[in-house]
Order: sequence, then structure tokens, then C-alpha cells
Amino acid sequence: MAEQLGDNLAALLALSFVLIAPYLQPPWVLTIMILLFSSTLYLITKTRYFAIALIPIALLYGLALLPLLVFCCTITIIVTGELAFRWGAGELPSYLAYLLAAFSGCILVMLYLHQIIPLVILFGVVVAVLLKAILRNREDALMIEALGIAMTMYLIMELNYQADIVLIVAAVLIAFGFGYFSYRTRTADVSGLFSGALIGIILIVFADIRWFLIMLAFFILGSVSTRYHYREKEKMGVEQKHGGARGYLNVFSNGVIAAASAVLWGVTANPLFAALFVGSVATAAADTMASEIGVTGGEPYMITTFSRVPAGTNGGVTILGETVAAAGAFIISVIAFLLGVIPLPLVVVGTAAGFIGTNIDSLVGALIENKGVFGNAGTNLVATAGGGICGLLLALLV
Repeated sequence: MAEQLGDNLAALLALSFVLIAPYLQPPWVLTIMILLFSSTLYLITKTRYFAIALIPIALLYGLALLPLLVFCCTITIIVTGELAFRWGAGELPSYLAYLLAAFSGCILVMLYLHQIIPLVILFGVVVAVLLKAILRNREDALMIEALGIAMTMYLIMELNYQADIVLIVAAVLIAFGFGYFSYRTRTADVSGLFSGALIGIILIVFADIRWFLIMLAFFILGSVSTRYHYREKEKMGVEQKHGGARGYLNVFSNGVIAAASAVLWGVTANPLFAALFVGSVATAAADTMASEIGVTGGEPYMITTFSRVPAGTNGGVTILGETVAAAGAFIISVIAFLLGVIPLPLVVVGTAAGFIGTNIDSLVGALIENKGVFGNAGTNLVATAGGGICGLLLALLV
């Protein structure tokens, strides 16, 4: 009880800095106060990591590297989110409590500071709850969360991208609705839920709903492919772990290039970034289908030597795998055309880019992943980046 009272008192004092921040100038004066406050908190075992989280944010604010809104919202998210998470009734309810409390607190901060920039707090809160899901068991989680929140909000503020509030609300409802469905159907874990929602919001806000639908098509193709002959793949020992439930690493390795493409398209309106997007998503779909379906196509060949290797070996390819890879890239490209994201000639470009990206994945798996340089997520990221860049370069030639 005493520990909880101490935590609540520390949180209350931290929020008091938010209230006085607009009136206490220059910023370094408040920084000194927070450093003294944090030094006291550091001596208390239960609040030590909270103190460590406050220090870098205070220093950045004192050096005028963080805007007032970002500084105040970062502290508000950390404090209100953490308290709400502890009061939550279970794993997912705790994260939802964190989300709602942090978002509500940031709305009050915006009103208090007379700065209404909903995209800034939206991305700050979503990144916060995602980092909470990823870093939950780490002792230094609060410090990483605080820096991640602050840097995300600062980036969105610097982009100065304007979006209609109706679109923002729709993006949140659609992306989180899809994420929750994925979680309930066990195709994503908690970190997969929030990372998928983040990617979805980026696609809808910076591009439009059609880009999200293309990513949704990849998700459906991937889920169907994962369940294809699942029992057979279990016997072979090559099945997706946890029944195919995706986590944040899988989501980001397959979706971060697509998200970056959407941001670039939204800021510049250059159609080449649509080709980058389709190439990366076509690669993700093609690679997933090649891995999940192609592994049942008999003993594979190593892509670098064409020698026979055991099923599931990184860099191993089969005729079936190559065929379904081309089919997957073609399906994504056709959907992108039907939705009006790319013109008809780029269907060929997207298909070729996806097929090339899949084989980049196999080459990286054979030459780098097998040596333990990085894991499957790193290989997927390189492949989707390669496929996306191929799509962009091929689009320049068309």
C-alpha cells in the first residue's frame, strides 16, 4: 500500500511539471527542477526507472530540442498510461486501459496548451502502447518508451502533415478493428495487434483506405498460406510457431517499407512511391506464399548451388514455391490496379518486383541468415526493401 501511494505521489508530482511548463521559462529552469526531482526518485527502488525515464526527456526539453507539446505529452503518456496499465483487469484490457488513459490525458494537454495537433498525439500514444507490449519485461522499458514517444511525436510534428479529423478517426477505428480481429483469431499476438494497427493508421492517413486494403489482401493471403497443410508442416518441423500468430517483428519486417512508401506518397504525391509500395507488399505476399506453400513441394534446391537441402533450409527453393510466389505477387498487383492505386502497365512491374524480392529473400537467407548475421525478420526486411526498390526502378522504365 505504501509503495502504491509512493508511485501515485511521484506520478502526481510529474504531472505538476506539465501544468507549470508553459509558465516556467526558459525551459532549462524546469529541466533543473526535474533533474533534482528525478535524483530523489532514483533513491527510491520502486521509482528508480521512472526517474531514469524523465531525465533524457527533461534534458532534450531544456536544450530546446523538444517542443513544449511533445515534452508535456510524453510525460503525460508515461504517467497516465503506466497507472492505467496497473489497474487493468488482464493482458489486453490493461493495454487498452493504457491506450485510453494516455490518449485522454494528451487531449487535455492539447486543450491546455491551445495546440490542437491530433496526429502528433495519435502516433505518440500508439507507439507508446506498442513499446509497452514489446518491452514489458525490461527494467529499462520506461526510458526507451519515453524516448520513443518523444521522437515519434517530434517527427510527426516536423512533417507538418495535415489530415481531416474524420479520416483520422476512421483510420483508428479501421486499423484497431482489424488488429483486434487478428488478435481474436490468433493470427497476431498483442504486439502484432498494436504494430499492425500502427501500420494501418499510417497507410490510411498518409495514403488512403485502398492502400490498407492491399495490405489486408497480403494478410489474408499470408494467413491462408500459413494454414495450408499445417499438420503436414508440423510433422516436417517447419510450421509457423504459435499457430502462425504474428508478432511485431513479423509485422514490421513485412510492413515498414509499405508504411514508409505511404508517408512519402502522402508528403510528395509522387506516383513512384505507389510502385515502391506495391513492390514491397507483392514481395511480402510472394515470399510468405513461397515459404508456406512451397515447403510442401518436395525437397528444395539451395538457390546458390542448386544442391538438394532439407525442407525449411534458408535459401531453399522449390518449383512450387517459385510458382506460388509469382502468383502471389500477381494477385497483389492486380488488386492494386483494380483499386486504382497503380495503372495497368505496373501490374507487370509489381509482379516482377515481387518475384525478384522473393528470390532476394532466398539469397539473403542462404548467404547471410544461415551464418547467423541476423534472423528471419531481418531477411524479410531486406527482401521487401529490395522488392520495393525494384518496383520503383522498373516503374521508371515503363
